[in-house]
Amino acid sequence: MKKTILSGSTVTGDLTLGNYIGAINTWTQLQDEYDCLYFLADLHALTVHQDPEVLRKRTHSFFAQYLALGLDPKKNIIFAQSQVPQHTELSWILTCLTPMGYLNRMTQFKEKAEKHVKNINAGLFTYPVLMAADILLYQADLVPVGEDQKQHLELCRDLVGYFENRYGKGIFKMPEPMIGKTGARIMSLQDPTKKMSKSDENDKNRISIIDDAKAIEKKFKSAATDSGSEIKYDVENKAGVSNLLTIYSVLSGKTIEQLENEYVGKMYGHLKVDLAQVVIQKLGPVKDKYDDLMKNRDYLDQLLVEGAERAEARAEATIKKVYDTVGLVRRR
Repeated sequence: MKKTILSGSTVTGDLTLGNYIGAINTWTQLQDEYDCLYFLADLHALTVHQDPEVLRKRTHSFFAQYLALGLDPKKNIIFAQSQVPQHTELSWILTCLTPMGYLNRMTQFKEKAEKHVKNINAGLFTYPVLMAADILLYQADLVPVGEDQKQHLELCRDLVGYFENRYGKGIFKMPEPMIGKTGARIMSLQDPTKKMSKSDENDKNRISIIDDAKAIEKKFKSAATDSGSEIKYDVENKAGVSNLLTIYSVLSGKTIEQLENEYVGKMYGHLKVDLAQVVIQKLGPVKDKYDDLMKNRDYLDQLLVEGAERAEARAEATIKKVYDTVGLVRRR
């Protein structure tokens, strides 16, 4: 049997070139080898105030971005988190097992609480428990995680242990982290000391996968480099140039050394213009397919319903066992 992989993305901002290189490009390679579930984390998005119409549009947009990037809704189960009610059911049960002290130690909560001082809500605090429910509902074997999510997955694994200590084994599968290949960490264009993020307030810091050619060119032309002129990979002293070379290398298939040799005696401007064209060539078909999908919301809704039904069938099998185990009477 194929191992199960589950991953999701909060429907805020737009997916970036960093997401594409670091994760999603790999997803399309996994869909034949694994049993894959990908969800749109619209419930997680509610920890920050959302305009209702914008949130609805963003959910459709993210779904269209997934499809445009090559995720096949027949090979994968792709769904909106809020359309499968078992997520919140299991989240409450797990919340009642979670020690407050564990949630107090979550570094992401501390960082977000500092950023959103006027909206430090309980959802922000219990966010990792809902994330654990997302994973455990589908008996996931593997969960792709970045550095910022490792702590949350550890809590999920701890909750499996707590549940087993109280109720016995055999209900949940213990998930393992799926760590992607190193060397493809894409940094902000304006501040190459931090990771490129879809939630960055400064749009110039990121390339969105649905940016048009003009926007991509403009962003690369204004990307930070350094006061020198040599095009050389040196993360410590040339973070901006190194970031551009990393993107170029991953998307072109050329090695860093090959690129350094190609740009001997050339200026940063040459590198930026050429890189912009490489990215436009790569993302152009994605943008075209995305635009076409967004013109047909009924089709997207139909696929979302089909995905939710497939996901719910899996989730229901787990939640039924959980109800029976903890003593709740499941509605028949």
